[in-house]
Amino acid sequence: MSIVRVNVPGGSYPIQIGKNILRQLGTSIPPDASAIVVLSNPTVRALHGDAALNALKVTGKDIYHFDIPDGEQYKNLDTLNSVFTFMLENKLDRKSVLVALGGGVVGDLGGFAAATFMRGIRFIQVPTTLLAQVDSSVGGKTAVNHPLGKNLIGAFYQPIAVDIDIDVLKTLPQREISAGLAEVIKYGLIMDSEFFDWCEEFADELIALEPEAITYAIHRSCELKAQVVEEDEKESNRRMILNFGHTFAHAIENGIGYGEWLHGEAVGCGMVQAAELSALVTQFPKEDVERVRALVEKIGCPTVAPTLGGNDKWFETMKLDKKATAGKIKFVVLDKIGQAKVQGAPQELVSLVLKNTTSADVETTSTSTASEVPKTVKAAAPEVVESTVVDSAEVAAEMARRAQMARDAGAGTGRTGGIYGVDGKRPDSDD
Repeated sequence: MSIVRVNVPGGSYPIQIGKNILRQLGTSIPPDASAIVVLSNPTVRALHGDAALNALKVTGKDIYHFDIPDGEQYKNLDTLNSVFTFMLENKLDRKSVLVALGGGVVGDLGGFAAATFMRGIRFIQVPTTLLAQVDSSVGGKTAVNHPLGKNLIGAFYQPIAVDIDIDVLKTLPQREISAGLAEVIKYGLIMDSEFFDWCEEFADELIALEPEAITYAIHRSCELKAQVVEEDEKESNRRMILNFGHTFAHAIENGIGYGEWLHGEAVGCGMVQAAELSALVTQFPKEDVERVRALVEKIGCPTVAPTLGGNDKWFETMKLDKKATAGKIKFVVLDKIGQAKVQGAPQELVSLVLKNTTSADVETTSTSTASEVPKTVKAAAPEVVESTVVDSAEVAAEMARRAQMARDAGAGTGRTGGIYGVDGKRPDSDD
């Protein structure tokens, strides 16, 4: 197990990553909890509900389980109100703890329920999709959707723990894996060029959920997100870079109907669009635009968006984006891979991007699948040490040190070393 710690003004909490974490869920419940309510959906409950409930029984607390319907289209105020009704009918109180067991919908809605029920109760994120593990479960963003836009009603409210079990990923369809990998790639694009290089090199291993590779990808993604959250918990400035590709993505989701594309699929496509826009407004290299497009396609996400009936719909939805100010749309763009910023863009340039990245022939129900991968593969991912606690404030310096060591040692010359060769030894020559 590895631990990434998130330090925010209200305190700190651990992100625990590893195998069989679900079986240890009871250890995350505070001793003074009066009761536990597990929020999930029927799909997750059938797969992981028994394991979660058995793990929680050791606490000796009363345990309640409530399922919400499965799908982004149910992340709304009506569903939220049904959660409140269940909790009130069962006389849950301020000492209760909510466990959000599921993907992004369960985590976002469950977190918002915890933030607002009796003005706030404690909650734990137990993400069961890759996207939720690397993104939505970390950082305290909670919300529901409104018919006019995605995640427009919500609160910043941090969990007391995030428990990530990589074993649950084995139950996911490939489409969910592809959607989660889009968010993994995003961190490399906005913050860590060497991590993006690594994702390119080991894309097959990530698609196949090779344990060493996927554990490192989750760990590094959480480290990078924790850094940003610590600097800007409530998204007043730097945290906005985490929305790279999301201005386009949210317009896609709203335009075709929530749930038709997975959020990560829309983000993957939105990142291609944002890279194209970057080439127009920051001189982001065209060859790097093609690298973004190739990797998004490699992991199995769409790279061309539906037209949504015309540009007016795109701009109407984008003006409701949370980064917009006084109706002026802002985008996260790249100066280079690993360096992002937030800025506006002339409407004519955005229109040009839409012309080049949309098609009326795109199906609004995505059927994209990742390419075939070897059944047995081995990634040269850096080892995640057992039972370590990583303070994200130290991560940037440590990764710079590793990268320099790798360059000095001649690592990166072959697939077995990778750019994060950690033994400091030059690979043996065949000569």
